[in-house]
Amino acid sequence: MRKVLYILYAVMALCIASCTKSASQHAKAITEAERMMLTNTDSAMAVLDAIEPSELAIDSTRARYHYLRAWGHLRQNRSMIGDSLIVFSHNFYKGKDMVREMRSGTALAWYKFWVGDTPGAISLLDSISNLNNVADSLKLQALRIRVLLGASEYQGRELIPFARKLEAVERDTLRKMEAKFMLVSAYEYAGELDSALLLTDKLIEYARQSKWGEKQFLFEIERAQILGEMGRNRESDAVIDGIFAKSSPDNGAADYLHIQYAMNALNMGDTQRASRELAMADSCAVKLRHDDDTYYHSYSNLLRTMIEFKQTGKMRITHVSGLNNRQQERYNRIRASQWESERGALQQQSRALALKAESGHKTVVILVVSLISFILLAGAALIIRQRRQRELENEERAEALKKMIEELKANPTSTPSDSTSSSSVLRRAMLQQLGIIKMVAEAPTEQNREMLRKISSIESDTGGELVNWRNVYELINNLYSGFYDKLHSAYGEALTPKEEQIIVLMVAGFSTKEISVITGQTTSTIYVRKSSIRKKLGVPEKEDIVLFLRENLTR
Repeated sequence: MRKVLYILYAVMALCIASCTKSASQHAKAITEAERMMLTNTDSAMAVLDAIEPSELAIDSTRARYHYLRAWGHLRQNRSMIGDSLIVFSHNFYKGKDMVREMRSGTALAWYKFWVGDTPGAISLLDSISNLNNVADSLKLQALRIRVLLGASEYQGRELIPFARKLEAVERDTLRKMEAKFMLVSAYEYAGELDSALLLTDKLIEYARQSKWGEKQFLFEIERAQILGEMGRNRESDAVIDGIFAKSSPDNGAADYLHIQYAMNALNMGDTQRASRELAMADSCAVKLRHDDDTYYHSYSNLLRTMIEFKQTGKMRITHVSGLNNRQQERYNRIRASQWESERGALQQQSRALALKAESGHKTVVILVVSLISFILLAGAALIIRQRRQRELENEERAEALKKMIEELKANPTSTPSDSTSSSSVLRRAMLQQLGIIKMVAEAPTEQNREMLRKISSIESDTGGELVNWRNVYELINNLYSGFYDKLHSAYGEALTPKEEQIIVLMVAGFSTKEISVITGQTTSTIYVRKSSIRKKLGVPEKEDIVLFLRENLTR
């Protein structure tokens, strides 16, 4: 039996060790990935890619894994179509871990944007950006994305406070300048063109002093566009002239500069010049964009339609359909890219599910083996416990019986009138009437057979019968002044026969173990019945039951 138990223990230990080892390895790898995420995102993502997510059974580990994957995709500016479980991670960290709650919330907003829920993304970013008692460094990424999405939705007044806050909390010089440039866009969309122009002039001057020629170039283009929006077309033309004077005629933004020339001319009513500038813009776009810039054509086609309408006073359906087709083409490209990302995510999920099914089968086998092992182990332990309990009880009974016999042999037979030997008389009578043979026969050990031989040496005529309690009660009455009759008269309705037996044996001086032997009950049962007796008789907790009864029954 012990060998079987050792084998079961070994099987369960191996199962637990394999599961624990796998879980600890995953946790260690995820911790390493989190450590590298801010300094080496690519390496961190490589570590995460080596982990099979279906093997992550602990919620805290799963939450950290999906949070880090989504956060890594955000930092790499990669598709987040497959990061739907970032919702689980964000809910897990709410109210538990502020850093992970903020980052997972930002990643969740970016995921919403990827799946087409830009309003939901902006709403979530608003709540994160407006949190109180949170360090600016934790809100910085959320603010950046909030301003970016707000600009993509052409927000104006709603975007201004977020752009200002971003500009205030940025510490890097270039990022601070980018934040100011986003604030310029917010001013433009809000119609606050004077503020936009003033801030643009400051950016141009700062870029000039810092000798950031490329930044200065971009800011001057923005200044020309703002002046055009304000109706200051000649000033806008002058700014563009200055840009061409400092850069080559085919600079990287030449097509958009000629479009701005065309818009200025159109606003001044010079459709001929507007048409020439638009033709120049198209020529530059062919060289710069290779006639494959949907964004450029979204401007040029609209402007061409407006110029033709100004010249002819007519609007043709071909113009409208051309504009619509261009927009539809752009939309289709975006949707195709999104579908491709979704398909890749679904393929990845399909592979993960297949691996999960395989892993689940192995897990079921391990669980079944573990369950069977546990049941067998529990059954064996119960059997061993019961056997041990019976052995302990038999040993206690044998010890109590041996003690009774030795005490009886030490005291010679005396008459009942001798008060000093009344207990010995009762013990002799009890041993004569006690059905020890039947009790000992249930566990026929050599020790119990020796007890039987000793009992026979005291009185051979045991007859193998159980105790005759009527004779015992009569003997108790004779030895202890009618104690049993008084007890039965006063408490007979409340006490059970077993409880009366225990009480008279207690009065006669028998110990708990001896009472257990005489009544054929376990010592634990005797203790339980004593507690019941105490409650029924109303004996205080610390008062002796026998003394209590003698005092109350002699009144």
